[in-house]
Amino acid sequence: MGLKYDGMFSDMARTFAIGKVSYVAEKLMKATEESFWEGAGRIKNGAMLSDYSKAVQKYVELNGFSVVRDLVGHGIGEALHEDPQVMNYYNGNYRDLKLKSGMVLALEPMVNEGTFHAKIEKNGWVFKTRDRKLSAHYENTVLVTDEGYEILTK
Repeated sequence: MGLKYDGMFSDMARTFAIGKVSYVAEKLMKATEESFWEGAGRIKNGAMLSDYSKAVQKYVELNGFSVVRDLVGHGIGEALHEDPQVMNYYNGNYRDLKLKSGMVLALEPMVNEGTFHAKIEKNGWVFKTRDRKLSAHYENTVLVTDEGYEILTK
């Protein structure tokens, strides 16, 4: 769900269970939300963006899942998608940066039951996992502060 108010954007996402779902689906949704909090706990003025990425990936993989690599979080403000890209995983090609108070980021782990690969459908909007296994998403718009972060999409 996105919102534009007074010229500024926010962005958030949740995955909800409807009806009775499998144990794996429950575990996946829980791990996805918890990976957000693991990563967000690394957000503060002076921290490296990769600290967030590494924390999310580590938590997800310790729970037996994979982090989507085809989609990432992002800066947000006067446009819905701004720099920097906020990866939920870490690799050697990562363009790291030091966080500064006042930055606003859309942190959004997307976690798959199976492979991390996703593909976009012909409509240009819907993504599906390549192996057709379950996926979950949890996102908030976050303001970087001197002491940590503030969630703007409570």
